[in-house]
Amino acid sequence: MKYAAAITLMTIVLAPALAQAAVDELCIGQRVAAGPDGRMLGHLPYGQASASELVPMPGRFALGAPCLLRPAVAADLSRMLTAASASGLNGQIRAVSCYRTVNRQRSVFCSQIGPRKRCRDAVERARFVGPPGYSEHATGYAIDFGTRPSVGCGDVDACFARTPAGRWLLANASDYGFELSFPAGNAQGVTWEPWHWRWVGTAASAPGAGPARAIFARARTAYPARPMQVDAVAIVPRPAALPPGTPLQE
Repeated sequence: MKYAAAITLMTIVLAPALAQAAVDELCIGQRVAAGPDGRMLGHLPYGQASASELVPMPGRFALGAPCLLRPAVAADLSRMLTAASASGLNGQIRAVSCYRTVNRQRSVFCSQIGPRKRCRDAVERARFVGPPGYSEHATGYAIDFGTRPSVGCGDVDACFARTPAGRWLLANASDYGFELSFPAGNAQGVTWEPWHWRWVGTAASAPGAGPARAIFARARTAYPARPMQVDAVAIVPRPAALPPGTPLQE
């Protein structure tokens, strides 16, 4: 009885500590608990690829920091850029951001939270950016695309979907194994991101597609992309242009 009582007392004493340990301090002063399903403010958790698993893309493709990706992504991306150039978009499709470490993601996430910043708190910020540890960019399979020239349209803005580069990607990126991770009205509650694409291969048997599809298995099952790759067939039609009435929001 004494032993059982001690266990009960220990459980009571430790319970608050355990609950607090489950709360992440995403940024200074921004403590948020993951949901019971493991998501953080709607975003799924992702591990970080190691440097040895990544290869650099040509410098002219990246708009800022070097673009690092998994080799299988780089191979299909190279083919896609060649096809885009042949369609008259030579050099217009660029990379705003590719692989990001968890620490880099923390910087991106936290930089726009606070007074006079874009977002009031982590909850609002998560509508636009994945919290550290919950971003597809850490996997080495995701790219934020941009375009140059970009007259009248800034990077990572919904207007990207109306640029020649954005429209070409919406119509053709799935032919090279890419999925639009956060389509309009997605169930995760993430704002529509026409610039953010993840690579899963055109078929499950494509080189490197197996590991990518395993990493994104939950996202692809519970929160389907548009279009979504199933073997060699996209089950959602690829739009040549934005559907009528599609809300333009970042």
